[in-house]
Amino acid sequence: MNAQQWDWRPIGELFDIGAGKTMSAAARAGAGKVPFLRTSNVLWDEIDLTTLDEMSIPTHELAEKRLLPGDLLVCEGGEIGRAAIWSGEIDTVSFQNHLHRLRPTSTDVHPHFYVYFLQCAFTQLGIFEGAGNKTTIPNLSRNRLAALDVPKPPFDAQRAIAGTLAKVRKSIAIQDKTTATAIELKNAAMRELFTRGLRGEAQKDSEIGPIPESWRLPTLGTLGKIGNGTTPNRKNIAYWQGGTLPWITSGRMYERNISGSDIHVTPAALKDHSLPLLKPGAVLIAIVGQGKTLGHCALLEVDATVSRHVGFIQPNEKSILPRYLISFLESQYTYLRQLASGNGSTRGALTCSILRSLQVPLPTLDEQAEIAEILDAIDRKIDLHKRKRAVLEELFRTLLHKLMTGEIDVNDLDLSALPAANA
Repeated sequence: MNAQQWDWRPIGELFDIGAGKTMSAAARAGAGKVPFLRTSNVLWDEIDLTTLDEMSIPTHELAEKRLLPGDLLVCEGGEIGRAAIWSGEIDTVSFQNHLHRLRPTSTDVHPHFYVYFLQCAFTQLGIFEGAGNKTTIPNLSRNRLAALDVPKPPFDAQRAIAGTLAKVRKSIAIQDKTTATAIELKNAAMRELFTRGLRGEAQKDSEIGPIPESWRLPTLGTLGKIGNGTTPNRKNIAYWQGGTLPWITSGRMYERNISGSDIHVTPAALKDHSLPLLKPGAVLIAIVGQGKTLGHCALLEVDATVSRHVGFIQPNEKSILPRYLISFLESQYTYLRQLASGNGSTRGALTCSILRSLQVPLPTLDEQAEIAEILDAIDRKIDLHKRKRAVLEELFRTLLHKLMTGEIDVNDLDLSALPAANA
C-alpha cells in the first residue's frame, strides 16, 4: 500500500500525550527522589542512561509522571521531534517537562513505527518544519504535537516497517560494539607491546616505566626533524589558486593515513611562508585542536605541507620506523594532552619543545616492524567495522525514506543477511 493511501490522523488521536515534571528547587531538595529523563537522554530511537538526574515527585503525582514500557518520548526542545521508546530498563523512572510522553490509545498503534516516522518527517522530509514555536528557544508544544498529521497504516504494516528498520539499527549497534571491542584490544596490545616487547626479555626500570632490557630510550628530537606548519594569507590568491601541493589541517588527523588533500598551496606560499616540504613517512600530529582533536596523529603518504595547527616528525628511518612511531604516539594520546594543558597555553597546545623532549622506548628495527604489523592488523579490523557501519547507516537512511514515502514495500525486502532484531 502506498503511503499516500494510508489513513492520516492527528497524532493526538492515536496517543494520549502526557506532560513531564518541572524541575524546581523544591523538587531538587525534596525527599523520595526518583530518576527522570531529560531531552539529552532521548536520542533518535535510543534512550541514553549514562547520566540520570533525580528529583522529588510526590506519591500522588508519580502514577501520572511514571514511564511505562512502550511509552513514546518526544523532545519538545533542542532537536524538536527527536523520539525514542522507553523499554523499562529501570522500574521507576519519570520524565521532565521538556519531553512529551505518548501512550497509544488503542491496540492498533505500534509506537516504534512512529519513532521512525517522526525521524523521517523531521530529518528528511521537512513536513513538520513549522511545528516548532518561533520563540527564543524553538519548541514543540503539546498542542502543536497533538495536531501533527501522521499516517496510520494497518497494524501489521506498522509492525513490519518498524521491525525492518530496527533490524538495521541492531546491525549498526553490533558494528559499534565490535569496533569498541577491537579498540579495547588495541589499547591493551599497545600497553603490553611498549612495555614488554615481543622477545620475552626481562624488563628494566626507566623514566617512563618498565621496558625490555635491550631497548633504548632516546628523545624524539634525536630521531628525526620536528616542526610545525603555518597558514598562508588566505586573501592572497597567489598562495592558493592553481596550487598543487597538498596542505593538511588538524581536522585530518582522525585519518590514520593521509594520501592527499582538497586544499593545495602554490610554490609562492611555500617560499614566502617557509612552509615545510614533508615527504611520505612523516608523522603528523594535531598540536592544537577543539574537543578530542589535539594529540591525534596521521601518517603522511605523499609530499605535502601542513597548517600551523599541525606538528610533524620526519623520522630518520634508520633509527625508527614511521609505523612504529605513530603507534607509540597513539599510545601516549592522554599523556600528550596532559602535557599540552600544562604548558601555560589557555587553549592547550603541544609545542615542538614538548615533542622533542618526549622519550621513546626503542627496540631494533626488526622488532619495531613486527610490533607495527600487529597493531596495523588490529587497525585494519577496526577500519573494516567502521566501513560496515557506514554502509549500514546509509542503508538505514535510504530505507527510512523509502518505506515512509511508499517508494518501496516492506514485503519486497530481504534482509535475511542481517542479524535478527525485535521490533
